[in-house]
Amino acid sequence: MKSACGCSVMKILIPGGSGFVGSNLTKLLVNKGHEVTVMSRSPKKGPGSHSQVNFIAADTTKPGLWQQVVENFDVIINLAGVSINKRWDENHKILLRDSRILTTRNVVDAIPLQNSQRVTLINASGVGYYGFTRDEELSEDAPPGSDFLARLAQDWEAEAQKAKLKRVRVVIARLGIVLGRDGGALNEMLRPFRYFVGGRLGNGLQWFPWIHISDLCRVILFVIEKSTLEGPVNCVAPNPVRNVDLARAIGKALKRPWFVPAPAFMIRLILGEFGSVTLEGQRALPKALLDNGSQFEFTNIENALRDLL
Repeated sequence: MKSACGCSVMKILIPGGSGFVGSNLTKLLVNKGHEVTVMSRSPKKGPGSHSQVNFIAADTTKPGLWQQVVENFDVIINLAGVSINKRWDENHKILLRDSRILTTRNVVDAIPLQNSQRVTLINASGVGYYGFTRDEELSEDAPPGSDFLARLAQDWEAEAQKAKLKRVRVVIARLGIVLGRDGGALNEMLRPFRYFVGGRLGNGLQWFPWIHISDLCRVILFVIEKSTLEGPVNCVAPNPVRNVDLARAIGKALKRPWFVPAPAFMIRLILGEFGSVTLEGQRALPKALLDNGSQFEFTNIENALRDLL
């Protein structure tokens, strides 16, 4: 049986699929004719949900009956994980780790040792894997960092890579900052600009590895269909920008001033350790995607913001 994209119809499971990225991805996959099941702690159908999508409620950080359905799927896209976008105390750090590490471990454990056909696991990670690297251009073979987020990404990816022992094709989707209308980081970025106090963060020289939500969804579909692609994949646009250039682009798109800076000491005071994530950055590039023929509709930040705003 063929899907709307001309390939075979696939049964796709998305743990953590009820969030911003998962909701947008589900729409694309269903429109392409694939059978999608979303799994999360409290799945619910929103106004734009497809009637063809199945929903399963499960706490994937714990082993359970939900694991029995995993063997029924051709593709597993693991997006589960508590948001990093808040001040980190020790309790939140535990949630960040457990929601990622334990879910991935339980998903991999649920995949049968002897697969009748080869399963694909696309496991989310982040470009935070590389740590804080200033101006260095980062392709997928760059070494990992040593800060909390980098160590978390390394441990998360290691859990996913264990699936290779079960003849699973493993792709690690190192996500950049995803920009979209209906969620993600963009709404938080816009708030100060709407009140005429928007501007760069700190010195504004840190790199901002971004991707438009539509391109991200198309990238994941591309990865599903590109059966020879394995290992880490930087899911970012080809042209990262510095934070000051992002502020300028947002200001122009909203017709608001963009020259009111947020001092670094204030960001660290408010956000604590997470503040360093916003003040540092990664100049990550999508080398694996480009080398394999993937294309982007939104390659510069101005066009992306014009579309979204």
